[in-house]
Amino acid sequence: MDVRQLAAIVAIADHGTFSAAARSLYTVQSNVSGHVSRLEKELGVTLVDRAQGELTEEGARVVERARRVLNEMEDITSDVSSRHDNVSGQTRIGVIGTTARWLTPSLLRQLATDHPNVRAIVREGASSSLVPNVMSGELNAAIIHLPIDEPELVVEPLFAEDLFLLVSEGHRLAGADTVPIAELDDEPLLLPPTGSALRKLLERAASTNDVSLRPQAEIDGVRLLASLAFDGFGPAIVPATAIPTWLTGSFRRITVPELPRRVVATIRRRRPSANAPTHVTLETLRTVIEEQGEQQPGVHPGASPLAPQRPA
Repeated sequence: MDVRQLAAIVAIADHGTFSAAARSLYTVQSNVSGHVSRLEKELGVTLVDRAQGELTEEGARVVERARRVLNEMEDITSDVSSRHDNVSGQTRIGVIGTTARWLTPSLLRQLATDHPNVRAIVREGASSSLVPNVMSGELNAAIIHLPIDEPELVVEPLFAEDLFLLVSEGHRLAGADTVPIAELDDEPLLLPPTGSALRKLLERAASTNDVSLRPQAEIDGVRLLASLAFDGFGPAIVPATAIPTWLTGSFRRITVPELPRRVVATIRRRRPSANAPTHVTLETLRTVIEEQGEQQPGVHPGASPLAPQRPA
């Protein structure tokens, strides 16, 4: 087994065919086919179903581990080539969609200024998908929202953000700037799925105040949840960063004082430690939030994350 064989099977997983994999590796199809065949012979299994043009179950397992090996090799190269402030190499960062929208442009601009030899590969996703990708080594780090209970991860809070009730102008509560959570008792709401971090946060606040949250629908994805509320499909409780500062329309953002703030944090593996490009990227991220976070309505850098919201 060698690196070229692992790179070949991962390229097939990423690009779908032997020919596309060969183009991505800047080689010819026969080389990719040969590498995969030798790997299959060594392991004694079929990794690619040639008739169906897809990975077998064994192939998918091999690809998962091969990604870790290839990523660790890249990290070794980055660490060795980085000296003091002259950091170079790539980092693979995951970001939840609501935070990505306002934070990623500033982060990439500042990173290009402070560490021009660092290349950030940014992947957007939900916390539920980003956490396992960090644990597996597919991502070096991620920006997710709490709570999370994974002892193998280093968790560092970045900021807290308010949660708002988002309603259309025709809704019965649209005339209010602030409503108590009791007003939402048994109100049909667009809610995140049962078991998600945000849903747990909302259910906990509702239970504390003896309120029942009734789902009109369950939507997996905070940005989609907000979009449906913007379009009048129903009221939703969303974090502040789900409401773009530039957006105008026939909707109202209402404060619910009993709701806690949502905490956004970075996560990375304890072992092996993050590579040098990841460390400087996370440092740059914290600097950007300290300097620009308060410009985002409802975002509170350094604030007590679990403190209830108060009307402005």
